[in-house]
Amino acid sequence: MTTKTNQVKETKITTGKVRFSYLHVWEPSAIEGTTEAKYSASLIIPKSDTATIEKVKTAINNAVLNGIAGKFAGKKPATLKLPLRDGDLDRPDDEAYANSYFINASCKTRPGVVDINRNPILDQDAVYSGCYGVASITFYPFNTNGNKGIACGLNHLMKIADGEPLGGRSSAESDFAEIDVMQYVEDEDIFG
Repeated sequence: MTTKTNQVKETKITTGKVRFSYLHVWEPSAIEGTTEAKYSASLIIPKSDTATIEKVKTAINNAVLNGIAGKFAGKKPATLKLPLRDGDLDRPDDEAYANSYFINASCKTRPGVVDINRNPILDQDAVYSGCYGVASITFYPFNTNGNKGIACGLNHLMKIADGEPLGGRSSAESDFAEIDVMQYVEDEDIFG
C-alpha cells in the first residue's frame, strides 16, 4: 500500500519461541480499566532471544513511522506509549517474567490457534498460560483521547511445547502424585 509521499512500513512479524501468559484466546475478556472484551495474550520473550527482540523493535519503529504519516499528524509525539516492556522492571515479583521482555497483544476477533503441524487446536485445555509457542502479531499506531502510542494486535498462535502452568493452579496429576491409592482400597469392589 503506497501513497504519493509515504510508503506504509511493515509491522507484522512472527516471533521466536515465547511463553504465553494471561491467555484469553477462547473467549474474549475485558482487561482491567476497559469495558470492551477482547482476545488477548501476554507474550514473554527471553532477553537472550535477540533475533525476536530486534524484529519487535523494527516493527515498532515502523509503526511509529506509519503513525507520523497518519495518526500522529506529521511528527513523533513527545510522549509515546510503547508495547515492549521489561519484565525485570515492570513485573519484578513475577518469576515468569524474570530476564525477559513482554508484549501484551489483543484483538477483537478470535485468533487462530494451531499445533506444531499447523492443525487447529480444538481442545481448549491444550493451550494455557505457561505453555510455549510462536505468535503472529502486528504493531499499529493509536491516538485516543490524547494518548498516543503503538499497540500490538494478536493475529494467531502456534503452540510448540507444554510448560509449567502459570497462575498458581496445579495439575490434578501433580496434586495426587504422592498419594498411595492402595491405602484406600479396602474392598476390591471399589474399582469395578
